[in-house]
Amino acid sequence: MTVDVKTTAGVSGIGQTGRILYDRESRETVGEPFVEGARMTCRGVNVYYGDKHAIKNVALDIGRNEVVAMIGPSGCGKSTFLRCLNRMNDTIDTCRVEGEITLDGMDIYGKEVDVVPLRAQVGMVFQKPNPFPKSIYDNVAYGPRIHGLAQNKVELDEIVETSLRKAGLWEEVKDLMTHPGTGLSGGQQQRLCIARTIAVSPEVILMDEPCSALDPIATSIIEDLIDELKQQFSIAIVTHSMQQASRVSQRTAYFHLGDLIEVGDTAQIFTTPRHQLTQDYITGRFG
Repeated sequence: MTVDVKTTAGVSGIGQTGRILYDRESRETVGEPFVEGARMTCRGVNVYYGDKHAIKNVALDIGRNEVVAMIGPSGCGKSTFLRCLNRMNDTIDTCRVEGEITLDGMDIYGKEVDVVPLRAQVGMVFQKPNPFPKSIYDNVAYGPRIHGLAQNKVELDEIVETSLRKAGLWEEVKDLMTHPGTGLSGGQQQRLCIARTIAVSPEVILMDEPCSALDPIATSIIEDLIDELKQQFSIAIVTHSMQQASRVSQRTAYFHLGDLIEVGDTAQIFTTPRHQLTQDYITGRFG
């Protein structure tokens, strides 16, 4: 029998497929957290909220032109970790981040790094659609204006149209550009926020449960959009839906109580997990 672990230390027994699983007490990451030519690398990442140790020594790569899904029960740290990738946790006074996170080899927590352009390079789409109280046009044009990406109105118009097309929204709003973005449906608002994010030409898009407030039809549209966007961007998505993770991602990372338990090809994670905690979660024992 082939043992599907690096070492037999800390294993709990034989799973249904004959594999030996890491037991529930083992907290060393199982699987393949690293990829060749990664766009973002994370090494030894620890996050504290005051005295609470929320993320514990996490190492993970975000590959180029791939979707990485982060799954796990509520409170496991997946959203906290996602927010580390563009320094959104900087806005929380009690939060402290240790370790190294790089974007194309640049330490994003370096003293010389300006978080404003960083957050353009690593954009964020939040759980609840949050369009600005501006017109549809001005929502998308906001970023290119403040970052000086357009020299004139013609260039700005082109950026706005291209971004809305990439977000799959252009045909629905091209005659409504002066209307408020807040007047769109929930699914349209989320696609507007995606258009606003990609308008500044990011390298990475972070999505924190982007479909949790949407109906099934809008969710399907967003998932199709994610599949298209990965051709140009690297995407990291936090989701409570294991079905969504299996549909949209190429790699999946499972978090549990602040530990990164297992990382691997999405199909492998959901069919032949190597850690007992991963198997417990995907089979519904908890979560």
